[in-house]
Amino acid sequence: MTTETTGEAAPPDTAAAATAPAQFTHRQIMVTMSGLVIAMLLAMLDNMIVAPALPTIVGDLGGLSHLAWVTTGYILASTASTPIWGKLGDLFGRRIVFVSSVVVFLAGSALAGMSQNMGELVAFRAVQGLGAGGLMVGVLSIIGEMIPPRERSKYMGLMMAVMPVAMIGGPLAGGFITDNFSWRWAFYVNLPLGAVALVVCWLTLAKLPRGTGKARIDWLGAGLLTVWITTLVLITSWGGTQYDWASPQILGLAVVTVAAFIAFVIVQRRVAEPIMPLRVFGNVNFTLSGGLAFISGFAMFGAVTFLPQFQQFVQGSSATNSGLLLMPMMIAAMVVSLASGAIISKTGRYKIFPIIGGILLTAALALFATLDIDTSKTTTAIYMVVLGAGMGCLMQTSTLIAQNSIELRDIGAGTGAATFLRNMGSSLGVALLGAIYTSSLSTSLTGGAGFSASGNQMTPAILHKLPEAAQHMFKVAVTDSLGTMFIVAASVAAAGIVIAFFVRQIPLRGRAPAETALQEV
Repeated sequence: MTTETTGEAAPPDTAAAATAPAQFTHRQIMVTMSGLVIAMLLAMLDNMIVAPALPTIVGDLGGLSHLAWVTTGYILASTASTPIWGKLGDLFGRRIVFVSSVVVFLAGSALAGMSQNMGELVAFRAVQGLGAGGLMVGVLSIIGEMIPPRERSKYMGLMMAVMPVAMIGGPLAGGFITDNFSWRWAFYVNLPLGAVALVVCWLTLAKLPRGTGKARIDWLGAGLLTVWITTLVLITSWGGTQYDWASPQILGLAVVTVAAFIAFVIVQRRVAEPIMPLRVFGNVNFTLSGGLAFISGFAMFGAVTFLPQFQQFVQGSSATNSGLLLMPMMIAAMVVSLASGAIISKTGRYKIFPIIGGILLTAALALFATLDIDTSKTTTAIYMVVLGAGMGCLMQTSTLIAQNSIELRDIGAGTGAATFLRNMGSSLGVALLGAIYTSSLSTSLTGGAGFSASGNQMTPAILHKLPEAAQHMFKVAVTDSLGTMFIVAASVAAAGIVIAFFVRQIPLRGRAPAETALQEV
């Protein structure tokens, strides 16, 4: 048996945070979680509500090349802001920081609904993403502060089950709004729900401890983090599409990425209150869980973002129906998440779940790579069940492993780092897979009859008006392009299986103080 610790002692100004969490009764936990559930619904509904509307949005505002950036801009901003929100919560208290993130999110929602072109939409989606980064890490950090790891899995399972519910409701709402009103209401609908979330969260989070607010914020680290994340995503989005891989633009971005990353690491090692404490990565399980989070984000958002393209253009589904067709995936994720949470809470053992999740995720993406224009909706639904089951095994387990590997004083920054890695996977996944899809589609359609702009402003409604031969050509191009994209996604997901085998089964902490050493079994 060996002993793992997370490293250096707590600095004086965070010593108070290193104590055991306050004791909450089950009733108090459930009352507090009511506000968190609303906030999680807010974040996840917006994340999913846009997917069924994307074909119409692109056709309305123009710009197939910007398709991925409607999602990527949102995820990129949330990725860069996640560690910052997490650290701010450690310093100033979860309540005020969490509510502030809700306000930023709602402002971005209102602006996105008023967008007049793709550039504005991408920019305002980024504002939404800034707020969403605080919503996600805030929910997980608050749960981590309230509940010990051994008991946390059943509550985390409940929260993760809310995510598939929102992911079902999001596409349904997005499709219904797009078909019957305007895609702009896919953003405006956040406002009344957000107002409720603000009131409920402000009232229910009052018992959480308040931070001292005395520590200085690592703004230099935050700036460097934003720079290298942004340039890295630009490389994956533009490389081989807008610019050649050996072009001055891509090489210049690569230099900036490496330089900013090195500077970021140096700053994090030297400042008293780093945005992302590097000591948490000294724990092997934390690092491995981060790898699992990265891969699950990469695969999940790649699938959810681009599957509606197949459903609407190839299978002929409406925007509303394409949302309904995602239900098998979401229901499977919800059921597996609840079941795995209950099992982990009862047994305290979790290692098997990321292994099973990695296998199912890889298998599902490989199955999606076999789609063709004759694939039935039933077959697609079966593939989605496999994907959803893999997501249910991976998502809450990777967060639980990460939080069980760090000290309570780092719960916000550590959860922020873990969420950051998942969001980073999502950013790179959507950007890279989106670049592969749009490049392949444009290449296939160049010079094709009726596709003067290489499908740049194609919508399902326009496609149905084209001659049958042109429709067939476009459907084949979409299917082939998605097949190539899913092969890449499956290859990345396969790496998650390898990572999962190296995760060590460490006892989940109970009601004892969180600062004890972790014993490997």
